[in-house]
Amino acid sequence: MSATEELKHEHQIIKRMLAVLDTAAARAEGGQALPPDFFSRAVDFIRNFADRCHHGKEEDNLYPAMERRGIPREGGPIGVMLVEHEQGRAYVKGMQEAGQRLAKGDRAALKEATGNARGYSRLLNQHIDKEDNILYAMADQVLSTTDQQELMAKFEEVERERIGPGKHHEYVKLVEDLERELGLT
Repeated sequence: MSATEELKHEHQIIKRMLAVLDTAAARAEGGQALPPDFFSRAVDFIRNFADRCHHGKEEDNLYPAMERRGIPREGGPIGVMLVEHEQGRAYVKGMQEAGQRLAKGDRAALKEATGNARGYSRLLNQHIDKEDNILYAMADQVLSTTDQQELMAKFEEVERERIGPGKHHEYVKLVEDLERELGLT
């Protein structure tokens, strides 16, 4: 498996969480109750699996490797991806803050939590499409087999150092649990 294939595989897991967010938002907006810890678990997944681990692999390893091979950061696709990572972090911060207020009984925070969940989902679905179909194809054109192998080793390091051994599987299970709780599986 190449480094870009691994990132695409992680995208599939993240997209499952995006479907969970969209379903939860629609149900909450329709007056249905969500599990009390829904937003805290969703934020945990996003912050650790999607951001610290997945985006960390991209920001600290893939993008710099692409830059070394001539793909520009400023004014190019890497710069766009970095801006979108920051936009995503803002949505997640809003979701976390509203989710905390909601957990303390502030029912008015539900609209803010679901709005941030929907905004994050919209942004990330488009972001993933651009990476899978444009950016990673560019990476595959400019990175050598050795580059890809070196990236895979660095990706393993990122997982070990940022989320810990075995945590990847735990986050996949978290997505599965939320899918089951919302009746998506």
